[in-house]
Amino acid sequence: MIRVLAALLFAVLLGSGTAGAQTFPKFTGFVVDAANVIPPEQEAALTKRLDDLQKATGNQLVVATIADLQGYPIEDYGYRLLRNWGVGLKDANNGAILLVAPNDRKVRIEVGYGLEPVLTDAFSSVVINQQILPRFKAGDMTGGIVAGTNAVADQLALPDAEARTKVGAAAAEYDKTHRRAPSGNGGGVPIGLIIFGIVAAAIVIPMISRRAGGTRYSSGGGGNGTLPIVLWSIAN
Repeated sequence: MIRVLAALLFAVLLGSGTAGAQTFPKFTGFVVDAANVIPPEQEAALTKRLDDLQKATGNQLVVATIADLQGYPIEDYGYRLLRNWGVGLKDANNGAILLVAPNDRKVRIEVGYGLEPVLTDAFSSVVINQQILPRFKAGDMTGGIVAGTNAVADQLALPDAEARTKVGAAAAEYDKTHRRAPSGNGGGVPIGLIIFGIVAAAIVIPMISRRAGGTRYSSGGGGNGTLPIVLWSIAN
């Protein structure tokens, strides 16, 4: 049921997106620093790391910083960006983007379907919350990007069995900090439907407001394919 509702929601998102022209920065390489927050020496080091990763595994990871999400939810922007740039091999769909929007204070790991078994919701959430956000909150934007990139690249470089073991460990860690509501066997509304409704409202309502001249979307959520999205506060 949830999959059907998700497909319907995605169709709505596609239709809503056609109301305004969405533009993306030009794909220029493994690091696209459109927000101009990564020093040249770090950009060069990241580029080499990601180039080596692709040569060794075939997996493609791209780091992108965006100055303006153009009022779109980051999950919508990230999904479209991944496909606009064509990250990953076409048949394998083995691309991922570490997407950072400093001005909107949002970060996301957008994952192609081919990498979802090893870059799960839980794994991405752990990377964002343990590696990226603490550095962002301390004012170390570059450090957070580098740490997040290294964590994802390390995972993608592992043999499949080892990568899946880390996924299991990440799931356990995720469950410690995101306690799941009991499903129960009563006749109430399933928790999955409640969560889906909240996410759907958070995505669709801002789009409707934007089309009517409303304010920009400025909240966060989580998922894979809708992977974790997190707001942060930069420490002054």
